[in-house]
Amino acid sequence: MSAIRYAAGLLDEVRRRRPRVHCLMNGVVPKFVADGLSALGAIPSMTSSPEEVGNFVAKADSLLVNLGTLDAQRREAIGIAVNVATERGRPWALDPAHCDYSPPRAAFAQELLARGPAVLRANAAEFDLLSVPAGVVAVRTGKADCIAQNGASFSVINGHPLTALVTGTGCLSGAVIAAFLAIEADPYLAACAAMLAFGVAAEMAGKVAAGPGSFEPALLDALANLEGAHIPTFAKADHEQG
Repeated sequence: MSAIRYAAGLLDEVRRRRPRVHCLMNGVVPKFVADGLSALGAIPSMTSSPEEVGNFVAKADSLLVNLGTLDAQRREAIGIAVNVATERGRPWALDPAHCDYSPPRAAFAQELLARGPAVLRANAAEFDLLSVPAGVVAVRTGKADCIAQNGASFSVINGHPLTALVTGTGCLSGAVIAAFLAIEADPYLAACAAMLAFGVAAEMAGKVAAGPGSFEPALLDALANLEGAHIPTFAKADHEQG
């Protein structure tokens, strides 16, 4: 079965199983990300309180660690969350948001990579600062989103330029990856499927949006209305096997 058709089945599984995804999210976009996960069919939780985060992660099926608006409390919460995810065998994804702006943040991102996330999702500037350990699926986003692991690579061309004009779309794509990680044991397949689903939804949203103000709700609507059959119909992708 091709990765594209497999992705269609995984989207249907997300809808059916409704995985719980805990997001340690930057303070700018938690509602948008939570709404996007809900539209996809997942169940989001968002607390970054060190007193609570361990309990929330223990009840979740996967975890997203996003380094936006990083402060001492969030660092503490991230440490607790990753500990619990590791102890419980929960897959987690890392988004090193804006680590290219801050050497301390880049150093912290590299420390987290050493702790074994299933997936790293980063834009080109962030990605180029980091050394991705073997075994971690690397998702490099841009005009084409490239997913790579152990010599295999998969490129998703779907998407829309308006995603770059709406704050939080990259954060939401990381959360979508975490949702697919919750229902697919192979993180490479999960990441490919997630980026296909997100890219197709963004392209659908772009067809009806007049600008960034209408693109945000259009993207939520597209995620809610996305069906597995849409992925093989609209996917634009290429893959190489190393």
